[in-house]
Amino acid sequence: MSAPTTTRTRPLARVTRLAVATVLAAAGVLAAAPAQAADNPYERGPAPTAALLEASRGPFATASQSVSSLSVSGFGGGVIYYPTSTSEGTFGAIAISPGYTAAWSSISWLGPRIASHGFVVIGIETNSRLDQPDSRGRQLLAALDYLVQRSSVRGRIDGTRLAVAGHSMGGGGSLEAAVSRPALQAAVPIAPWNLDKTWSDVRVPTLIIGGESDSIAPVSSHSVPFYNSIPASSEKAYLELNGASHFFPQTVNTPTGRQMVAWLKRFVDNDTRYEPFLCPGPSGFEIEEYRNTCPSA
Repeated sequence: MSAPTTTRTRPLARVTRLAVATVLAAAGVLAAAPAQAADNPYERGPAPTAALLEASRGPFATASQSVSSLSVSGFGGGVIYYPTSTSEGTFGAIAISPGYTAAWSSISWLGPRIASHGFVVIGIETNSRLDQPDSRGRQLLAALDYLVQRSSVRGRIDGTRLAVAGHSMGGGGSLEAAVSRPALQAAVPIAPWNLDKTWSDVRVPTLIIGGESDSIAPVSSHSVPFYNSIPASSEKAYLELNGASHFFPQTVNTPTGRQMVAWLKRFVDNDTRYEPFLCPGPSGFEIEEYRNTCPSA
């Protein structure tokens, strides 16, 4: 684990094994793609590019199905999105919660966006739209359990590679879920809200995405202290979007989708091809700030 770094509007230089790998690849020294895939049985899809991550859809065709609240327990139903391919083996899975008073439809673009990069996604409806973060955390875990144990797509899922995410109180809930289930492979709180400001017991690789102009969950009292309290020994990153309000996840947002996919591919699929998109990470006018611990090999 290298020391935490901070980026404002431009990336910091960093020499890594990835840079060495790039030189070796250009010289024809590295093994061909099939050999690399054999080294990582979870690798799915083509090598990433900025254009691929910024596109509205990834390389996998997807389908979706509704889940009735009457057919599940522990959460309020929702929608499952999944790759239709049957030739890639199993996929990692992620449960995503909307925010306080909101329905899944408010951030539903994330479902097909993430699924099209090789994940099974369940966007949940909560038991009550007034549910607090601790309840939303339990519901996220209940949704994952349903996916793995009872859903019609359970045969497509690797139950050892699971993640959680959410917006606002759903983001706060994803932190609660990460603490409750440290075996999770990744968490992505988006504009997270939680009365608890200290997350020193989070061991799950966590990407926090905040909005500079968020007046409901100001980054100074939510996202930033959440990030700072997660131990440096845990993989973590903080992305702050320039001028973004609390509701930035409710519109298709390229930095949000791009970084979520890169984070999930790196930590759920263990796909090191995505490391250059995490370290040094994104830059440009859309990015107010980016901090990270830089994934270690």
